[in-house]
Amino acid sequence: MIHEITPIAHIHTEFSSKFGIPRQSGLVEELKGTIIFEPEYRDPQALRGLDGFSHIWLIWLFSESVCREWSPTVRPPRLGGNTRMGVFATRSPFRPNSLGLSSMRIEHVEENHPKYGPVIQVAGADLMDGTPIFDIKPYVPQADSHPQALGGFSANVGDYHLQVEIPESWLRQIPEEKQEALKKVLAEDPRPAYQKEAGRVYGFSFAGQEIRFQVNGNVLTVCGVEKAR
Repeated sequence: MIHEITPIAHIHTEFSSKFGIPRQSGLVEELKGTIIFEPEYRDPQALRGLDGFSHIWLIWLFSESVCREWSPTVRPPRLGGNTRMGVFATRSPFRPNSLGLSSMRIEHVEENHPKYGPVIQVAGADLMDGTPIFDIKPYVPQADSHPQALGGFSANVGDYHLQVEIPESWLRQIPEEKQEALKKVLAEDPRPAYQKEAGRVYGFSFAGQEIRFQVNGNVLTVCGVEKAR
């Protein structure tokens, strides 16, 4: 049986492209997002009781990675982009239905936004601006939290962070309230897993600015900030 689903909302974030987005939700708590409902779902009654929860699950579409043909194996970035794993053992965007799942912290539930009606402000966003959302569910700790769960191959790969250096002249180009989020995004090493060329200049769009940077060893240095085109 085929059942067609359509988005109930989309999210507004600081990322106009997928490059630079943290690989998982919650990694950068300072990244904010606003969930804006489609007109037919702008009913405050649909959010009744949500203010009693601290987190939500979002089911969404990898809108920039929809694939016509799927592969049973993919190359997870966490393994350097060279080792293949089964698609259903990964969170790769290249999957049969191109669906993603993210858990985010609720910052505020606004029932009567002057332009959009009910909206949800969230923290720890890992989605591109405009990403379609198919469903929203509350995070229920007693059911959704499994402290003894095993992490498979992801548990065998140590986390690391880059040292971030942003010259003051470039940092001033970023709104003060968004500077910490940018620093933490860069510390997560936004480079593709298969591109680790020292000295190469990379760039991505963040908060309306094009951020350019280089990585040498464990140090990431921002070498340019200009208004995104």
